[in-house]
Amino acid sequence: MANFEKQIADYRLTTANILYHMPDHPAFLQEFIWQEYDIHPKFPVLRKFLAFWEKEIEGSIHSVYIAHMPIITPGDSRFYDAEFTLH
Repeated sequence: MANFEKQIADYRLTTANILYHMPDHPAFLQEFIWQEYDIHPKFPVLRKFLAFWEKEIEGSIHSVYIAHMPIITPGDSRFYDAEFTLH
């Protein structure tokens, strides 16, 4: 599905800040930023990624912080009193 189609289907740009324990040094936390279009509030795409992480990646997850925002909102269109010409 194209990004614009996802936006129309109520997908939102979702950013997850994943803190995980480093495999060689479990006392240290490392940060991973993940970003994808997903559906609020169930976040199926993020859940699939986290399931993959648990299965395939050695570093155990400490915490996940999620932020999401609709891409197309009514306030995105503004009219300005200006005219520009490109040559």
